[in-house]
Amino acid sequence: MTFVRYHVRHETLYQYDQVVGESHHLLRLTPRALPWQRNLEHHLAIAPEPPVRSSFLDSFGNRITKIDFTAEHEYLRIISEFWVELRERPKPSAAAAKVPWETVRDSLRYRADRKFPADHLQATAFRFVSTNVPIDSQYAAYAREAFLPGRALVEAADALMRMIHRDFRFDATATETFTPVEQAFKARRGVCQDFSHIMIACLRSVGLAARYMSGYILTHPPEGKERLVGADATHAWVAVFVPDFGWLELDPTNALRPDLEHITLGWGRDFSDITPMRGVLLGGGGHEPEIAVTVVPEEEFASLYGDGETYLEELST
Repeated sequence: MTFVRYHVRHETLYQYDQVVGESHHLLRLTPRALPWQRNLEHHLAIAPEPPVRSSFLDSFGNRITKIDFTAEHEYLRIISEFWVELRERPKPSAAAAKVPWETVRDSLRYRADRKFPADHLQATAFRFVSTNVPIDSQYAAYAREAFLPGRALVEAADALMRMIHRDFRFDATATETFTPVEQAFKARRGVCQDFSHIMIACLRSVGLAARYMSGYILTHPPEGKERLVGADATHAWVAVFVPDFGWLELDPTNALRPDLEHITLGWGRDFSDITPMRGVLLGGGGHEPEIAVTVVPEEEFASLYGDGETYLEELST
């Protein structure tokens, strides 16, 4: 069976304009353990060292590290580094791939006397409106080009993914982290987060269950250029519920099904459920994080990093 290994480094630095008197943060930076993804090693370095650190699973099964500061501090630096091994993701069986989308929609609908199978009951949590994903007729109308009567769900979801890739332009300047989905939808431009929210809105608006996937993707430098440390970014994609299979992952930004180049941190109903870092603080003034992400295949690790400093040595500088 084919497998690949990657090293991922995700660094976040806050340089506060004013002293922070107290702060509390939730970090979702630990990769999920999945049948096709194995977390080989993970280090989470934080400076200044938080006096209180704990770990737990959220309601979606994502690993959260909670850190609390009660003493004054002028900056916060977090480096998450891990090795992960990926194997080929499973594919829907021929039978599962042929189920009409209306059949799946109807199987997820509420009825007072209905008893849902466990997988359907879990999927229904991803069928409704969430903080950043509305349900509206405009998204259903857009999706109708893909979701033709009687069409198989898997085929229709693939078609919707390619429609979004065709119709929407990737533009890093068009939106911000909390730009409403409607604005990106009307502008027909945005980033991976926007494309994922739009696709989820379309899927939920026709009655299907869809979740927001968060993680990283291997990027390929332009021909003749070297891979650069810190030049990557976090990535987002979508998963739609397919009965008798599970969750089929789709990447509308790149018009492909994730496989050996997508590394999963976790998932939720939308971005607000799976932000890599969220917190509250007293003080700090204006501040914007500096974020640097590097995803490197195992065979390129030595050429990129050599025997350079470890994350612990870097934190001590």
